[in-house]
Amino acid sequence: MENLGKESMKTIKRALMGGLALTGMFFAGAALAVGDSPGGPAVNEINLQPPATAIAEELYHLHTFMLILCTVIFIGVFGVMFYSVFAHRKSKGYKAAHFHESTTVEIIWTIVPFVIVVLMALPATKTVIAMKDTTNSDLTVKVTGYQWKWNYDYVKGPGEGINFFSTLTTPRAEVDGEQPKTDTYLQEVDNPLVVPVDKKIRIITTANDVVHSWYVPAFGVKQDAIPGFVRDTWFKADKTGTFRGFCTELCGKEHAFMPVVVEVLSADDYAKWVDDQQKKMAAGADDPNKTYTLAELMERGGKVYAANCAVCHQPTGKGGGAFPALDGSKIANGPIAQHVSIVLKGKNVMPSWGPTLNDVEIASVITFERNSWGNHTGDILQPKQVADARNGKLPEGGDHLAGAAAGASGAVAASGADAASGAAAASGGDAAASGAAGVAPASGGSDSAAASQPQAALPANVYFETGKSTLPGDAQAAVAAAADYAKAHPDAKFTLSGYTDTTGSADLNAKLAKRRAQAVRDALKAAGIAEDHIILKKPETVTGGSDPKEARRVQISSAA
Repeated sequence: MENLGKESMKTIKRALMGGLALTGMFFAGAALAVGDSPGGPAVNEINLQPPATAIAEELYHLHTFMLILCTVIFIGVFGVMFYSVFAHRKSKGYKAAHFHESTTVEIIWTIVPFVIVVLMALPATKTVIAMKDTTNSDLTVKVTGYQWKWNYDYVKGPGEGINFFSTLTTPRAEVDGEQPKTDTYLQEVDNPLVVPVDKKIRIITTANDVVHSWYVPAFGVKQDAIPGFVRDTWFKADKTGTFRGFCTELCGKEHAFMPVVVEVLSADDYAKWVDDQQKKMAAGADDPNKTYTLAELMERGGKVYAANCAVCHQPTGKGGGAFPALDGSKIANGPIAQHVSIVLKGKNVMPSWGPTLNDVEIASVITFERNSWGNHTGDILQPKQVADARNGKLPEGGDHLAGAAAGASGAVAASGADAASGAAAASGGDAAASGAAGVAPASGGSDSAAASQPQAALPANVYFETGKSTLPGDAQAAVAAAADYAKAHPDAKFTLSGYTDTTGSADLNAKLAKRRAQAVRDALKAAGIAEDHIILKKPETVTGGSDPKEARRVQISSAA
């Protein structure tokens, strides 16, 4: 009895602790409660979102019909089973019947499932066919997925020529838990997709880096965006308003930070929006040939940084997590060539911004980063230098950290065998940065004169003629650059990246890019580079920018 009493007390204590835990969870949930997201999911929503298109309406009814059908099957099967178990149990004297190879049973369990499948397949097939019919669209928009944002390009219909990026605008303070989360947490952007009501909108999807997926539940639209491929879908909103979705493909660490927001306007409001956007684009058109002042670059660079970089590196430049601080960093104060290279090509978790930002934007944001917070380099990067960098000619100078080191050890740098390296440091180059800046490091002995000569910079590009894979005559400069780099770095390996655009057959484009890369590989072998030091990469697709020759190139890069 004593043991039973102890066990009873333990049971009561467990029950009380469980009750307290549930109560705490209830009040904690109430304290953290948020409202329904406007145009998005509702709190505790267990059904599909209210449909805003005819397709979404069909999907809603189809879902309801399937649910009812499955419920009827469930009740029928388990009802018969439980009735049989209860009414014919052994305790009532029933004995199990024994029968085999019953033709009647075989016919029944063949016909019944067939009828059920037909009942489900007919309406589902009708809806799927309607979802894939993208003909006779009023407006066509190309949607390109990037890590981690969307690019919208109006390619046909009212608004043709409008192009912009849609980036998350949820404050970082909400993400870090420093501010309370709003009803639109991680579902708000700077530039939503804007479309007219009661018009058929064709959506063409592709991606620049990894697989993404464009999804708006209220429209009944979900389409994967795959690099190198083009897919399409459509919707026709039957009411105005703002509708929210998200990327439904696990596309990297910031996957949750690329929502889809669509704003549906009336015909008059949409026409006014198109007019405003076209005026804004005309007024803000970038001139890549202009020489900008420091103030102009800083103003533009601040906006580019806030829209694209601040979410990871912080508005204060202090960085966070896997993203290093830019304030006082070796990149923002070191060789400017290294800074340009990492922005254009990316590194580790940082994506490549070359296809995303134009030359003016890259020049502006680099200038901003090198002259903000505690960085006061005074460096100015012009768009023309960025254009040259895309073609393999990286800018020189800007190594302020090396300059400071040289000043601190000037007496030592000016003496003996260190005189040459001191001069290099004072002029903005050092041994570590020479490969990026395009200057070879100095060395002693009889090789000093040769080592002080300019070293060809990588990456270098070979531009082919449209539709051809024959090595062009001007390819020798890029091949020579790689050969010179190989002489200076005997163990270096090289990657060859062929590029294509999104027009025509993706398979044929990929094959053409591969043949072009092979032609460059053969030229590198002829120049003395070992074949096992040359790596052919999978063809990449150029989906951004306005220069068509970028989709006809093979890029030679160092794999180090």
